[in-house]
Amino acid sequence: MKGTAEKFPELNSERNKLLLVRNLSVFFHGFIALNQLDFAINTCELKCLIGPNGAGKTTLLDVLTGRVKPNQGSAMFRQQINLPDKTESEISQLGISRKFQKPAVFEEQSVFANLELAISSKKNIFGRIFTKLSSLDFDRILVMGETISLSSKLGKPAGTLSHGEKQWLEMGMLLISDPKLMLLDEPVAGMTASEIDRTAELLLSLSVSRAILVVEHDMEFVRKIADQITVMDQGSVIAEGDMAQIQSDRKVREVYLGEERL
Repeated sequence: MKGTAEKFPELNSERNKLLLVRNLSVFFHGFIALNQLDFAINTCELKCLIGPNGAGKTTLLDVLTGRVKPNQGSAMFRQQINLPDKTESEISQLGISRKFQKPAVFEEQSVFANLELAISSKKNIFGRIFTKLSSLDFDRILVMGETISLSSKLGKPAGTLSHGEKQWLEMGMLLISDPKLMLLDEPVAGMTASEIDRTAELLLSLSVSRAILVVEHDMEFVRKIADQITVMDQGSVIAEGDMAQIQSDRKVREVYLGEERL
């Protein structure tokens, strides 16, 4: 049986790979969550990861952020750093940021304060306690407010924002540290149609300067943003390509999309 890299030749070239996962397996009490998974994402690529519940998408993100250690395999970041060898904190410092589905913002604090706290979290303990907000950081917050369409609400408590605006705020809190790889778990869940469109525009603009991996079920959103789509099932990659290739793949239609959704 062919391995993933043989079935998907684009994985064989390591040039421009920001992240290269090889032969990754995770077992939970006899359950195979990831099964010899091969996966890659390029620098400045916006890739969507789709698949049915239980396919292993969240487990992959857990491995990439240090929350779960694999039983075998590697996840090489920038060709030289094997992520499973690092702690969650060390991985964050490397420039990998993750956003969970439910927005995690400090609702009683202002939008500005949330972004300021995100900057402070990247400093050492001395810097967090004794250093005041610099003019450079102040300007970074103002620019980020523009980027996430919240410049007019910087002084408002985060709890007064709409669900979609809270999602943007959390993205801003990740972006303020300029990550090289952003991992986003269903970023448009619960958003209005206009908020979804704005989020698509935001992610497309951000992917010019970083890699973004989006786990998503909304296929219309995937259609709007994805350079490439990876489809997982039962812990393995079963297809990879652009939307047209994914839609025409027989196995994908069988295990995930379904004829009626194409």
